[in-house]
This record gives sequence, structure tokens and C-alpha cells, in this order.
Amino acid sequence: MKILITGASGFLGRFLSKALVNEGHDLILLNSKNCDLTVEASLEAYSHIAFDQIYHLAAWTQAGDFCLRHPGEQWIMNQKINTHILSWWQKKQPQAKMICIGTSCSYDPQLPLSEEYYLQGTPIESLYTYAMTKRMLLIGLMALQRQFGLEYLYVIPSTLYGPHYHVDGRQPHFIFDLIQKIVRGNSVVLWGDGEQKRELIHVVDFVNALLTLNKCEKNGWFNIGSGVEHSIKEFAKAICNLTGFDAMKIQYDLSKYVGARSKVLRIEKLKKAAPHFTPIDLNVGLKETIEWVKGTLQ
Repeated sequence: MKILITGASGFLGRFLSKALVNEGHDLILLNSKNCDLTVEASLEAYSHIAFDQIYHLAAWTQAGDFCLRHPGEQWIMNQKINTHILSWWQKKQPQAKMICIGTSCSYDPQLPLSEEYYLQGTPIESLYTYAMTKRMLLIGLMALQRQFGLEYLYVIPSTLYGPHYHVDGRQPHFIFDLIQKIVRGNSVVLWGDGEQKRELIHVVDFVNALLTLNKCEKNGWFNIGSGVEHSIKEFAKAICNLTGFDAMKIQYDLSKYVGARSKVLRIEKLKKAAPHFTPIDLNVGLKETIEWVKGTLQ
């Protein structure tokens, strides 16, 4: 198949691209350097190609407190990106299936993190703008499917981890920040009290689940996660056990931003659609990721 991927140079994009190439597909890989999706005409150069699938991974965001500092820009940038890709899909690529990435930030933390609640309630205030752009992306997919009969799939990941995470100076997701600080040793100060809980899914597991769902599902949305959460302290202890660092030396800065207190996705719908889905053991995945991080710090 002919497949176009936006955000192809990102962490997920590189693993997805590799998996699709291994399946024998013909890919066009887009990133912010070769295609500025905030410009409406940016996709015209690819309109002559009849794509079978479009994977839309591109988004203007970063981890940590980025969303707190750039809410207005996030709204404008992501609405442009999403509107332009959806408009181009409807006008120039209606035969293609559109596969989009959502965010668990869109869930109201007071409601179960189950698909039927994805568009209900209010996302956490610090992530509200980005969360709502992702909700709007799903609403756009639903509207275009309803009016024009287009085909889509929308997936909601928990936090991805694994080797080959981007090291371009952006603020990393919590697990990479944890590993980097502990591997470096010396003074390790973590944000918050350590009791906030998070869920991880290995990037390879995510890609495998996504490709499995894409073969059997359409016009709906699915959580993709491990279904298990751990506190930051528990993650830190596991990393210390794998690196030999003394966990008692870790300090916690209660003044820092921590985001949601708990965030674990319900994955019953995923398990029903992909009954053989079995995530990589956390310690195995962490060990692999730690070794990769060590290599980047040498």
C-alpha cells in the first residue's frame, strides 16, 4: 500500500515507519522540515499520489509544563495542522483511511479513562488547550465520516517509552527524565511528591497494537496502553534497582508541576479487538531503555 505519515521523524513515527516498511508498504514520510502543516498548501505536492492510508502523528507539543506556557500557541498551531490535514484528506484523498493519534490528556480525570468518556467532562486545566485540540481532531474525523463516508481510526496512547527517544533538547517525558537523572547520579531531584501515578507502554507494543487494530477496526477510537499504573516513586525504585543507584538519595521538589495525580487507561476494548495483545514486561523494557540512555550520555 501507499502510505503517508505526518510526524514521521518523531519517536513514534520512526518505529511506525520501520514496522510499515517491514510489511512491504511504500511510504512518504513528512516532518516539520519537509512539510509545514501549518501552511494550508503544504500538502498539495502530494495530491497526485493516491494513498491507501494516512497516519497523522504530527502535533505541536512537548512534555512537562510546555502546555502551561504555550496554551494560545498550542491552540492555533494544532488547529491549523489538524484542519489542513483533514481538509486535504476530504478533498484530495477520500479513498484513504485516516489513522490519527489522540492523547490521554483529553480525558476528564474525574471520569473513568474509558473510550465512552473521551469526549465528556473537562480535561485537567494545565493540559486543557492541547487536550481540546485532540478532541476536536476526533470530532473532525467523525464529521467527515458522517458527511462524506470517509474511513478513519483514532487511537489514544498512554505514555510511550523505549530506546531511540528524541534527544533534540526538548523537555522529555517523565520516564526519560527519571532515567537520565538517575543514570547521571549525583543529585537526583524529582518533581512533586512521587505519589502521582503514570502508565507506560513500550513503543513497539503500541505500534503492534495500532497495526492490529487498523486491520480490523474503522470509524472508532481505542485506548492503547498496558492497563497498569505505578507511582513515580515505584518507577524510580525500579530504575535504581536496574542501575545500582541508591533510591534513598532521591529528593522530591513539592513546588514543581506534576500534572494529573493518576492516569491509567481502560483497555477492555483493545483486548476485545486484539485478544493476543501482551505488553513487554516493564523491567525488560526499562532495562532496554536504560541501556540506550546510557549510550546517549557517553
